[in-house]
Amino acid sequence: MFTRKPSLRAAVLLACTTGMAVAQSVGDQTRDRETASLDEVVIVAPYGTALGRERIPAMIQSAGAEQIERSQALDLTDFLNRSFASVNINHAQNNPLQPDFNFRGFTASPLLGLPQGLAVYQNGVRVNEPFGDTVNWDLVALSAVNSVQLLAGANPVFGLNTLGGALSVQMKNGFTYEGTAAEVYGGSFDRRGASVQSGGNNGRWGYYANVDYFEEAGWRDFSDSDALRFYGALSRRADRSAFDLSVAHVDSELRGNGASPAELLVIDRAQVFTHPDLTENSLTQIILEGAFDVSERVRLAGNAYFRDIDTDSFNGDGTIFEECEFDDDEFLVEEDFEDLNGDDECSSDDDADIRLVLDPAGNPIEAEMDDEKLNAINNIGRRDQKSHGASLQLAFGSRLGGNRRNDLTLGTAFNDGETSFNSLVEVARLLDNRATSRTGIFADEFRTNVDSDLRTWSLYFVDTLDVTDTVSVTLAGRYDNTRIRLTDRSGQTPELNGNHKFDRFNPAVGVTVRMSPAAVLYMSVSQSARAPTPVELACASEDAPCNLPNAFLADPPLDEVVANSIEVGANGTLAGGLRWHVGAFHTTNDDDILFQTTGGAQANVGFFDNVGDTRRAGFELGLAQRIDRVRWFFEYSFVQATFEDAFNVNSPNHPVFEEDPAAPQIVGDGKLLVPEGADIPGIPRHQLNAGIDFAVNGRFTIGADASYRSGVYLRGDEVNLLSRTRPFTVVNLRGEFRISDAVQLFARVENLFDEDYETFGLLGEPDEVFPGFEDPRFYGAGPPLGAWIGLRARF
Repeated sequence: MFTRKPSLRAAVLLACTTGMAVAQSVGDQTRDRETASLDEVVIVAPYGTALGRERIPAMIQSAGAEQIERSQALDLTDFLNRSFASVNINHAQNNPLQPDFNFRGFTASPLLGLPQGLAVYQNGVRVNEPFGDTVNWDLVALSAVNSVQLLAGANPVFGLNTLGGALSVQMKNGFTYEGTAAEVYGGSFDRRGASVQSGGNNGRWGYYANVDYFEEAGWRDFSDSDALRFYGALSRRADRSAFDLSVAHVDSELRGNGASPAELLVIDRAQVFTHPDLTENSLTQIILEGAFDVSERVRLAGNAYFRDIDTDSFNGDGTIFEECEFDDDEFLVEEDFEDLNGDDECSSDDDADIRLVLDPAGNPIEAEMDDEKLNAINNIGRRDQKSHGASLQLAFGSRLGGNRRNDLTLGTAFNDGETSFNSLVEVARLLDNRATSRTGIFADEFRTNVDSDLRTWSLYFVDTLDVTDTVSVTLAGRYDNTRIRLTDRSGQTPELNGNHKFDRFNPAVGVTVRMSPAAVLYMSVSQSARAPTPVELACASEDAPCNLPNAFLADPPLDEVVANSIEVGANGTLAGGLRWHVGAFHTTNDDDILFQTTGGAQANVGFFDNVGDTRRAGFELGLAQRIDRVRWFFEYSFVQATFEDAFNVNSPNHPVFEEDPAAPQIVGDGKLLVPEGADIPGIPRHQLNAGIDFAVNGRFTIGADASYRSGVYLRGDEVNLLSRTRPFTVVNLRGEFRISDAVQLFARVENLFDEDYETFGLLGEPDEVFPGFEDPRFYGAGPPLGAWIGLRARF
């Protein structure tokens, strides 16, 4: 295991060199597509194609750089959680840069083991990682974001994983950002941050460079993290063409020590269960974008990209092994032995099939080392993911029948993602501070060395026709051909070797009716899909559960997940500039995939399984307005996420087995029957965001925002027998004072009333570490009261 430390000096030098190389006489010419208002255009295809919002049959939420800066959010997910409807994040890892991001009950998370259901694009490139469709939010510097758009629904045009929606992030370039700015801040949790950005153009050439640094000790024990991010872009503009070359490099070291037992939170919310839980990411990304106007009505656009992300992980945890006595000596064995003599102890008198844990030399591993019990493990892993691809789009604008506007986009895309995955399980000792020791003794059977290759070819189209002056009809569709190859490089599990093929065409149709400038009605029916990821295909057997993200064995194939979505709603702008939106949605996932736990101190041992259909349905209401010196918004969402088919779930840590052994939900050893209609854990039914900003005068602005979330069921309680987490409201304040036109002082306070709240929960085994703990509930606690102050300068 090694540690990469980011070099701030190198990144600053690179940023300055990039900027100086292209900084010449700065002009103010930009292309129309870069200056168009976010309220007017919507990106309707993965790269570039945009239409007026009034012609889009879906709910769209968007924000620009000014709104993002005004929010003083920590990162992109923090901003979306505060500002967008139907969005919530949870603190499963308890690191601010590693949240689970949820929209309408669909997830985009950095954690393997969660069913991903959102597609995320950066500059037209899908950044869901190839091994598990995960999204590493720490790799995106918020200060370099020019705009963000969240398009709701199962829109097939955006490709695989767009079950609940597509998030499109556009980064800054020299034609969207001009000038130089620097920002520093610091405050609670020893959190400090700084960014420097510079951009400009001379009408033809443009440059942009951004260096962003973050570090904190964290509000919990042993939770220090840092991230250094560089983003740069070189742009060229001509009368009929535009080209952008962007480069990103990120080094991050994140400690997120996971959920804590309920009884530990009562003692001290800052304490952690076990540690360390370290993730180190290193990203290098290159994206080339181009567009050429073939004629006034025809545009050819495309991109090509390369991404290389290396992820090193080190997770100290309670042991997954048992002690077993053989001839007066104790050795480690796998947990699933059968206690034949009924003494609650493992010995050679028990099941003859007891499996000893062996080291790489084939020797049994003793249960003690230097008279200390080996009661912990270290999961040590490395993922090297390289992906590349390209897309090409041809957009036609025409008039049919003389005055019927028609916008047609045809596109094709190719994406290839190769992953090399290596992992080891080291037996260890739990120290007094609940850290794990290093022993150098590895369990050979849990060694993994797997390669995967995920390759997708795609063809897609979207056509919007104005059938009358007030009615537009949209037809869209996408065909994806996905091939996944798994290769075992360890020689231990050749059964893993195999090829998996998924082919599917997904259609969509929608209509908008422009009643007046104050009201636009829309409705759509759409379908999208996602293929099982390599990590899911490699860990899909109940008989061979995986210790995420480590041991994989040959497993039965999984079915593709298909989302069928219906949307209906209306939006518009009333007198006084009051913008409003109301809508309803209904999405059913066929053959949804769920990670089923079979044990582990934090329920991280298990397998992936198709569990039948699931449903997300609800409605949304949004209001926003700017009146003179006041800006305000209000967003409410009702999201009901349920299992639509009954199925048996593995939940060995559920207390019902001890409290009510005769409960009708119990269908086997560690198995429960989930009834049709049960709520999916982790998704709050009621979500509300509200915010206001008031310009006291030309120099001083104050603002506040509040978020309410209802309680959620815990993972492992899919049967809904336990109570939900408590509902909570978090209030944040912010302020800005302009010392001069170039210098601003800003401050923010989060969780103003210091509310104790939890956003997430699961069922685990706390007694593996705390022998006196009996409550199996673990919670992801939200951060306490915090305050920061900073200075921003523009030149």
